[in-house]
Amino acid sequence: MAATGGEAGAATALRVPAPWREALSSVLASPGLADLAERLAREEAAGSTVFPPPGKRMRALELTSPESVRVVILGQDPYHGAGQAHGLAFSVPHGIKVPPSLVNIYKELASDLGIVRPDHGNLEHWARQGVLLLNNALTVAEGQAGSHRTYGWEPFTDAVVAAVAASAQPVVFMLWGSHAQAKAARIDDLARGPHLVLESPHPSPLSARRGFFGCRHFSRANEFLDLHGRGRIDW
Repeated sequence: MAATGGEAGAATALRVPAPWREALSSVLASPGLADLAERLAREEAAGSTVFPPPGKRMRALELTSPESVRVVILGQDPYHGAGQAHGLAFSVPHGIKVPPSLVNIYKELASDLGIVRPDHGNLEHWARQGVLLLNNALTVAEGQAGSHRTYGWEPFTDAVVAAVAASAQPVVFMLWGSHAQAKAARIDDLARGPHLVLESPHPSPLSARRGFFGCRHFSRANEFLDLHGRGRIDW
């Protein structure tokens, strides 16, 4: 099916990777997404600093195509400090200090699977194996956490989650914290599909000791993927 003018315009302006465009065609054709793209363009033209930069905002979708998704990890919004955000939830580029939530993710990995903590916070190696590291909002203003949560990203990222949940291929959804759990609750196919849904508190230092530590999501995910012939993730 050929893209409509509005759909193609929003997809191009936001740099949505081609493999995802068919699955997201309805939301890409919505007026809200065109408004979002225009708002971001206006703010940046006026000199506002928005993270991550345009070429990195769809990095999660670039590295993980629809058919390759094996695990979904949902974050909230990008890091708002200079150099931190590069389009993957919980991840930072090489050379950037590992954020506290990711430190706790690494602690759980060590406890669950015996994996020695890496000396960096770059999770691209997860994404390339089919781990979709998706934030709810894909942009943020410099120094202002959560500043773009009302910009209209949510229908787009809801559509991404819904597209994965509609797949016949079994996928593991790791829902850390009430925000991720509320987002997933809106996706009807998630409850009906052949998927494994794992829930725990958020890995933030404020909540990790309430049940994130000891959740064993990483080994449980690999056991499920193995059982369904989808292969383990090399965490």
